[in-house]
Amino acid sequence: MAGSLHARLQRTLGGMVKRVHGVHGMRRAYRLCAEVVDREQFFLSDGDFAIDTGFDPAVVAPLDEGVSMRVWRAVNPVNGLTYGYGGLKLIRRSALREMGEAVDVLAALPGRIEFAEQCAGVTRFNQSPFHAWKAGFRECVMLARGSEYGMADDDARRRVEAWTMSRDGEFAAYAAAGAQEGVDFARGAAGAPKLFDHLNDPTWLRDRFTATHGDQAVSG
Repeated sequence: MAGSLHARLQRTLGGMVKRVHGVHGMRRAYRLCAEVVDREQFFLSDGDFAIDTGFDPAVVAPLDEGVSMRVWRAVNPVNGLTYGYGGLKLIRRSALREMGEAVDVLAALPGRIEFAEQCAGVTRFNQSPFHAWKAGFRECVMLARGSEYGMADDDARRRVEAWTMSRDGEFAAYAAAGAQEGVDFARGAAGAPKLFDHLNDPTWLRDRFTATHGDQAVSG
């Protein structure tokens, strides 16, 4: 759905929205975004984000000094959670260029991160069994090991529970399975921090999915 969601983003934000596509690795993709934009502060959207067509960019205040990113909430289509996962971002180009190392890639930005209360759309990650599983797996590994955004432990536990109980929308069962497998992985990898680097390796994720669930359809 990347093409249709990109067109929706352009209609809502107005003007041209540049697109980085087919890049291997999330960290590399984000770094490339910093090189193709024309401004210091810009909106950043994942390819599976469906923006609310009522979102008005004209009323968005710029980032204050010392703030590297603002994150708007997104609705999760398989479990009903609404938080920053998959949400729209306003981000600094300079912060992306200075990004450090973290499992949750954008958690390594220099400066502060703001979280807006407004919901800006829906994160449509559940377009195939693999994509739904990957979302649940990656997010619950990161929540179970300890949020790099400073989320309270009780909030993280509630979100993990909601992910593992996913039952709404397409391929929800795969999101739930990925979530539980993510919790198990986080526990097993607790003493080997380098194992968490696999979360940002698309090939490793696909291989792990197929080893457990078979070669299910990957395209929506």
